[in-house]
Amino acid sequence: MIHKFFRRIFARNLPAVSTAPVVRMIPRKEHGISRQQISPGALKVTAALHQAGFSAFVVGGAIRDLLLGLEPKDFDVATNATPEEVRTLFRRSRIIGRRFRLVHVNYGNEMVEVSTFRANCSVDNNTGMPAQSYADQHGRLLHDNIFGSQEEDVIRRDFTINALFYNPATEEILDYLSGYEDIKAKRLRIIGEPVQRYREDPVRMLRAVRLAAKLDIQIDDSAAAPIGNLAPLLQNVPAARLFDEMLKLLMSGHSLACVVDLRMRGLHHGLLPMLD
Repeated sequence: MIHKFFRRIFARNLPAVSTAPVVRMIPRKEHGISRQQISPGALKVTAALHQAGFSAFVVGGAIRDLLLGLEPKDFDVATNATPEEVRTLFRRSRIIGRRFRLVHVNYGNEMVEVSTFRANCSVDNNTGMPAQSYADQHGRLLHDNIFGSQEEDVIRRDFTINALFYNPATEEILDYLSGYEDIKAKRLRIIGEPVQRYREDPVRMLRAVRLAAKLDIQIDDSAAAPIGNLAPLLQNVPAARLFDEMLKLLMSGHSLACVVDLRMRGLHHGLLPMLD
């Protein structure tokens, strides 16, 4: 059940998202996505989780891409089952990660990534900033394995267009943060207060540039404004994460637009030394 204290605060003149509004249930006749468009592996994973008594949804980029008329690269699943509970349900699966524990479930040649709903326990209730025990001195989250409800999970996702939940059983989309409207408007809005969210994970700044170029959408003014000042935070990100994100950016099919935008926003220095 949705917590009664959640209320709708989204308005067109409030570009940043700071809390979860009442969920909107979007039927197939409106959004147009059928379960036949979902990969066989993701359908089997969600069905098995449902049969075991858990909730499970296809989430993130796959639903976003389908709504934009693009072919998803992969299909991720979110559930209220813990990684250990997911692992026991699927013989060909393994738990990966330390900062962010996930389960990879294999069906033939397909790998489905399954994540457990996260809580926002990393935020200090008194200051609204990342709790010291979970973040470094710059605000970057070091630990994100506090599990919570679906309503809590949607708040800790990065952008509204990545916070849509698709239920293959009913073919409905659950939209807590008007991400569906943002997709239709081709607008990239960050969830929460932009400075805090970029401090939690500076790679989000690179991801915003990549998604804007790949999807041909505009970064919302509130999400774009702090990027230049916060660019030095990338120096605190482990090289392996930066390497992985830059590979995605350069292999996106829109690398020129991405590199131009990185330079314009002051994000390029040190990432591509030959272009500095």
